[in-house]
Parts: sequence; C-alpha cells; structure tokens
Amino acid sequence: MSHNAVQAGAYLHHVAFESSDPERLANFYAANMDMEVERVSDTEYRCLGPMRRFVAVKGEDRKLAYAGLAYRNADVLAAQRAQAVSNGVEILESVSPYFEDGAFAVRDNDGHLICFGVARQRTTAYLPEREGLHGPTQHLTFATQDLAGFKEFYVDKLGFFLSDRVLHESGQPATVFTTTNHEHHTIACFLSDRTGVDHHSYEAGSFENIKKFCDRFAANNVLLTWGPGRHGPGNNLFVFYTDPDGNWIEISGELETIYDRAVIDWPQDPRTLNKWGRAILRS
Repeated sequence: MSHNAVQAGAYLHHVAFESSDPERLANFYAANMDMEVERVSDTEYRCLGPMRRFVAVKGEDRKLAYAGLAYRNADVLAAQRAQAVSNGVEILESVSPYFEDGAFAVRDNDGHLICFGVARQRTTAYLPEREGLHGPTQHLTFATQDLAGFKEFYVDKLGFFLSDRVLHESGQPATVFTTTNHEHHTIACFLSDRTGVDHHSYEAGSFENIKKFCDRFAANNVLLTWGPGRHGPGNNLFVFYTDPDGNWIEISGELETIYDRAVIDWPQDPRTLNKWGRAILRS
C-alpha cells in the first residue's frame, strides 16, 4: 500500500465548525486560544492564532463544516489525489480559504468534508519554548457507528498510516488512530452510538505550556472538562475544555512521534484512555 499522505508530511492545518451563533463561538476561541477574529460575513468568522486556525460558520451546533490537511508541495498533493481517484473516492471542490489553487476535497464514509491542499501561507517551525500560547492545530477525532468504514476510507483508500488500535475483549475495534506525518495521530476515530466529531486538539508541546493555556481559560472563568491526564496510545498529556456549542477542545503535549514501528493493539480499558485517573469511555 502507498502511504502518500505520510510521505507528504501532511498536517492538520485548520478546522471549521458549524454553529447556531458563529460570532459567539469565534469570540470564545479568540479569548481563550489567543486568536484574532476576522468577520468575513454575518455567517462566517475566521480565527487566527500562532500556528492555528479555526473557522465558525452559520449552521448546526457541534457539526464539522470542513477540515483542511496541508501538504508539502503540489507534487505530493497530486499523488494523494491520484491515489484517492484510483480507489474510487469522489473528488470534490475544496471550500477552504487557506489553500492555493489545485486544492481538492473528499467526503469520508460518514460524510465529513476533508480538504487537501498546499497552504497559501507556509507554517514556520514550531518552537515550544517561545513565549505565548503557541499551540498548532494538531489532530481531529471523530465518533462513528461504522469504525470499519472509517479505517477502510482513511487507511485503505487514502493511504493514511494506521498507528494504533484499541480493541474490545471480543477483538472488535473500539478506536482507530491514523497519521499523515511523524506524529502518532492526525485523524482518529472512536466507535460510538453517534456520528460526528469527538474532539479537536492543539499541540502545546509541554506541560509548562499546557499550564499557560489552563491559566488563560481559568482567567475567563472556563473550567476543565477532563484532565489533566496522560493517554496510553500516543502517550500524550492532555486537558479537555468544552466550547459554548458543546465541542470538546483538547490541549495536548508530548505526543509520541513514530516512524516505522508496528501497529500496537491496546485493550479497551480505562487505563488505556487515561493512565493517571478518570477515563471517559466512548464504547
């Protein structure tokens, strides 16, 4: 199998969520995530922070409008497109405002719109020791009632690399982690009784930087939803917050980097999800 996405070093460049009140949602991210808000129209607001982007558009709460994966250059983007076409994936027009000409989009097995492109403005190197809340957009995790369909679409058809799985005692997968670069996961998915987004995450780099985010949220009277803790798969530190629409935000640190190791199968157990304490199991 050709893992074009991994070879391309693709990364999660931005996420866009629908909202019944996109202005309120955008202002929440601006206040708590050190972002500036651009009002595009009454129905669209764009938030820009240090190496992270969030878009709020008018629509249904807790629904992904689209996500954008940025590729290194036009050649690797073309290879990703060719692989998708060869595996019967329908190519759609990209709706992302952040990509150069030549971008395209696909809808996954659950209907989520994922855009692929080369960023108009290239991202500079991430240096976690910089002052301020520098936390790149890192990963997106879905909830699905069809986990086998998720794996087939992202791994078998798009060529994402399968990094880890979580399995029930019966052997049925509970969670699938996939990556498009050297980090443990870019897009992951939980088996659930619903279909949608579970959470999206920002990489703070270290516990010290996670504390800076926590202090910013606390200063705005926003309290932790879950954590601090450490996941088993990915080995990352985490805290979770909930935005005004009910979307979960993860602030992550120390996510495992992988290159050529074998896939690890983890047991569906509370200590897999949180080595330190309370777990929120999805299935």
